Amino acid sequence: MPEAFIVAAVRTAGGRRGGRLAGWHPVDLTAQVIDALLDRAHCDPALVEDVIAGCVSQAGEQSTNVARNAVLASRLPESVPGTSLDRQCGSSQQALHFAAQAVMSGTMDVVIACGVESMTRVPMFTPSALPQKNGMGTYMSPVMQQRYPGIEFSQFTGAEMIVKKYGLDKDALDRYALGSHQRAIAATKSGAFEREILPLATRMADGSIGDGLHTVDEGIRFEATLESIAAVKLLAEGGSITAANASQICDGASGVMVVSERGLKALGVEPLARIHHMSVLGHDPVVMLEAPLPATERALKKAGMTIDDIDLFEVNEAFAPVPLAWLQATAADPARLNVNGGAIALGHPLGASGTKLATTLIHALAARGKRYGLQTMCEGGGMANVTIFERL
Repeated sequence: MPEAFIVAAVRTAGGRRGGRLAGWHPVDLTAQVIDALLDRAHCDPALVEDVIAGCVSQAGEQSTNVARNAVLASRLPESVPGTSLDRQCGSSQQALHFAAQAVMSGTMDVVIACGVESMTRVPMFTPSALPQKNGMGTYMSPVMQQRYPGIEFSQFTGAEMIVKKYGLDKDALDRYALGSHQRAIAATKSGAFEREILPLATRMADGSIGDGLHTVDEGIRFEATLESIAAVKLLAEGGSITAANASQICDGASGVMVVSERGLKALGVEPLARIHHMSVLGHDPVVMLEAPLPATERALKKAGMTIDDIDLFEVNEAFAPVPLAWLQATAADPARLNVNGGAIALGHPLGASGTKLATTLIHALAARGKRYGLQTMCEGGGMANVTIFERL
């Protein structure tokens, strides 16, 4: 079977809501990532055959096909098309899968998969909340309501359900959250992120240019302690989830360049990694966030691998119970999980997180001289993508 290779992978450093990336229009932010991929792969822009971009809140500045708009804001010629997709938090991981499938089919040789989310400029839930407030209804159809009577799909409720199902408690969640910050701090101080982060001018929400380049993930709490994390108030009375043990609202963009063997020859570059496996699974939409567990089990079976064959894991830290339940279900080595921290510390820019995690995983495999990496994340609606990379 034809193969798909990654030849470049890059991300912005995460920006806090109203922070150092808040002044960037998401189209321009994505265009910066596209241009960086061209530079890193030494790619003639005319060789790119498509741009596939993940984005969850496709409204306002992220509407009207953000992928095509990013093409028009980049160095790519007008002949390069673009399409945008929404698989919730897995949007750009799915973009990567579609790009890989395109080159593996033989119909394309060079495709950019990327993602963006400016959660400052297009707040979460805007595509559903804004129309509903203006009398245009809700995504819950009558038939859906008959199938799930009285159910309001909620990731926050789902996170609390996982806490109870897997016998977790708030102390375990807070300790995991502290560990995420500690790993992110160590990675930042050691320079582990330098090769993957695209330095950008700091642009504040008011349009002013800040001091220096934005190169450090803004969400990392360098002074975090267990006491400070534990002191954050609960999101729901009687629950365990707080803003401190959940992912941070974040602005950011990321992307990878995916090529075929013909694309490799045309570019004349060495690949960073090969796509070893990719799959996606639907699961319980009420618990919603549990899908990475059966999705990982199925992916390993389809790939003919065991959990011990994988050197590093990236499991998105949407909420601390997700990676903790995943560890419990898979019996994976915790020392191999999110080794440079995760979304609790680094932020979760929704549509950008898929290729963001891929970028971090691919670079971490190279830095540690490891071979296989597995990435998965929970997604709204009860879904999960799984990608297994082989470093080359």
